Amino acid sequence: KNLTNQTFLISFSRTSISLSDAGDGRFVETEPMLPEGRLSGEEADEEEESEEEGQQQATRNMPKESPLAMALQILVPFLLAGFGTVSAGVVLDIVQVKIFILVPALLGLKGNLEMTLASRLSTAVNVGKMDSPIEKWNLIIGNLALKQVQATVIGFLAAVAAVVLGWIPEGKFQIGHAVLLCSSSVATAFIASLLQGILMVGVIVGSKKTGINPDNVATPIAASFGDLITLAILAWISQGLYNCLDSHPYVSSLVCGFFMCLTPLWMVISSKHPASRQLLYSGWEPVITAMFISSIGGLILDKTVSDPNLAGIVVYTPVINGIGGNLVAIQSSRISTYLHFHSTPGEVPDEAKGCYYPCRTFCGTGANHRSAQVLLLLVVPGHLIFLYTIDLMERGHTSLTPVFMVVYLAAALFQVFLLLCISDWMVHSMWKSGKDPDSFSIPYLTALGDLLGTAFLALSFHFLWVIGDQDSDVGD
Repeated sequence: KNLTNQTFLISFSRTSISLSDAGDGRFVETEPMLPEGRLSGEEADEEEESEEEGQQQATRNMPKESPLAMALQILVPFLLAGFGTVSAGVVLDIVQVKIFILVPALLGLKGNLEMTLASRLSTAVNVGKMDSPIEKWNLIIGNLALKQVQATVIGFLAAVAAVVLGWIPEGKFQIGHAVLLCSSSVATAFIASLLQGILMVGVIVGSKKTGINPDNVATPIAASFGDLITLAILAWISQGLYNCLDSHPYVSSLVCGFFMCLTPLWMVISSKHPASRQLLYSGWEPVITAMFISSIGGLILDKTVSDPNLAGIVVYTPVINGIGGNLVAIQSSRISTYLHFHSTPGEVPDEAKGCYYPCRTFCGTGANHRSAQVLLLLVVPGHLIFLYTIDLMERGHTSLTPVFMVVYLAAALFQVFLLLCISDWMVHSMWKSGKDPDSFSIPYLTALGDLLGTAFLALSFHFLWVIGDQDSDVGD
């Protein structure tokens, strides 16, 4: 019991982790979430513990909510996020950027960075780490600086992956176009990440002041305009740099160099804040791996769009990917908060022990079971609303026949079902291994959402084209 109580005695403003500490194995990735003292509590003062226990019991109880209250809190940001992805799909369909291979990786940044930030700050709010103004701003500034470092590096690596995986094998490599691709990717990632990070901080702080559980609203709102902002910036920057390619070929290099040169500044700021210093050294594995997973989705999208018969997939890709990523991010954030309240790192609740099976995610009356049920039930009505919205805007290129809707909804439902199951297994596994799920699980889950969504959507369009769907304009 003392171990659990100590988990909430957190003080980022006083924690000091040196560079040598970060690499010598004495710290694990959950260290920023833990107290100054070790979990052993060997030197803890018993009287102080008993006093703090009473205060913690009074102020840091796990938020309680009914399934109806949870559904209502999730519904509004879920719809906002959905309409944001619909808008992103329409923008992508209109501009038809010729670098489709970059789209899933750049849109995946909201899962790698924005949703991860939202999940970390949501947990921080719920366990009381943002009660102190000093701790709050240390946490916010450090995480925003860390996010800009990661956005710049991931933007560059996404462009390199696109060149290596997509262009070189097809013999399309040109140095000028490769530099343009890197510049567009880095500039888009940096600007979009900065704008969305500021928005995310406002949402988290606002949720705290209004008494809304940020786990329910932060991650969907993080994505509500994320896709739209990212695609609009990508289209604008890439078109502008392309227009300068012949007359001023050096502009692309200057743009890329400018944003890359800002990276050391963000690293210095991030390293000065204990909340983000540890993740500056240990938080790269999930975001880089997730970027490569999303890049595979980009290859699938690029190959599918190149088939004139299947070009209609473009407008639906941000929708199915975004909705799946939003829902699984909510579940991941909620499970992580639950573990921070009820378990110590390295140990999982009794119900999560043993081999995983899908019924463990959906069958039961616990808070995480109810949230998984609610999230899965939102898939079909949510996608129906978004499908008819696209149809009313006359942007779908595909008639909403019964066959099309059944195939599309089956793909979307199966995608979210798999993601919720993977989320349950992954979050508990990471917690058991000593990693903070807020920083490590969401990048993987949203990247898998992009990959599964794009793959299932491509298979659906191929299937509809094969059977005819009694619709001559599938993909037209």
